[in-house]
Amino acid sequence: MDIEKAYEIYKQMIKIRLVEEAIIKEYPLKEIRTPVHLYIGEEAIAAGVTAHLNDKDYIISNHRSHGHCLAKGLSLDSFFKELYGKQGGAANGRGGSMHLVDMNKGIIGTSAIVAGGIPIGMGAAFKQQLNKESGVTVIYFGDGAVDEGVFWETLNFSALKKLPILFVMESNEYASQTPAGVRHSYTDIIPIIKGFGISTADVDGNDAGAVWRESGALLQQIRAGHGPAFLFCKTYRWMGHVGIVDDTDSGYRPRQEVDSWFERCPILYMERYLKQVDGDNAVEYIKTIASGWHEEIDSAIKGAKEAAYAVD
Repeated sequence: MDIEKAYEIYKQMIKIRLVEEAIIKEYPLKEIRTPVHLYIGEEAIAAGVTAHLNDKDYIISNHRSHGHCLAKGLSLDSFFKELYGKQGGAANGRGGSMHLVDMNKGIIGTSAIVAGGIPIGMGAAFKQQLNKESGVTVIYFGDGAVDEGVFWETLNFSALKKLPILFVMESNEYASQTPAGVRHSYTDIIPIIKGFGISTADVDGNDAGAVWRESGALLQQIRAGHGPAFLFCKTYRWMGHVGIVDDTDSGYRPRQEVDSWFERCPILYMERYLKQVDGDNAVEYIKTIASGWHEEIDSAIKGAKEAAYAVD
């Protein structure tokens, strides 16, 4: 990718990371009452895919949706007001973390139900096709969602109708606390997806450049009318399934495994790339980018705390 695109993607990744870190800081104060599912460790996927999208393109996501919505343009003001249950939030303070929406930005919604957003995304893409719209629909889901029958039904219908959908599977290996190995009789989902006649790509979900490159190629095919495509992203969530704590001590995933993924931090990976291709310019940019986001995040949190609560 060109250097400007790399900086754009990195900027989005930093925003997502700092927002999540702000939530970790604020949550113990008990002013945010909605459950939260943090995206820390997976930022490269949302930023890499969204770099190819515009406001005519739709996204729909799941319970772990902060990164997707922020990358697509959900304002910090709207985001934090929703988390605090305040008027002016994404769902006017009534939905919370798992129910974010901004139709002006193409964010048609997020669903707390595992795989719940998948058929909704199919309906949106069907509407795009029937109305001969130029946009595509990106559906984000985890490896737990492919355990649900509605995923396979949606995949089949989308392939039959050649709908403009990019399926993005964020495989972090756990559905809540249950590893994929005890849920799936197969070890590789890609050959199964190919059996539907759907184009696929398998990428390191912590490598933003790889996500950007492969998602771009698939989206180009979709926009050309060749039907849906499937992007498999291997990644890892750093925090517990829900909440702001590291739940490694609960025993369902080993400490060594978690630590090994910390070393594969997608932001550090991107910083190494920027320094390699842009030297001292990258060093200076990396030093300063966080301060700007901190100011915007602090302002949005202050505004959310001062806003009126959502009312009936």
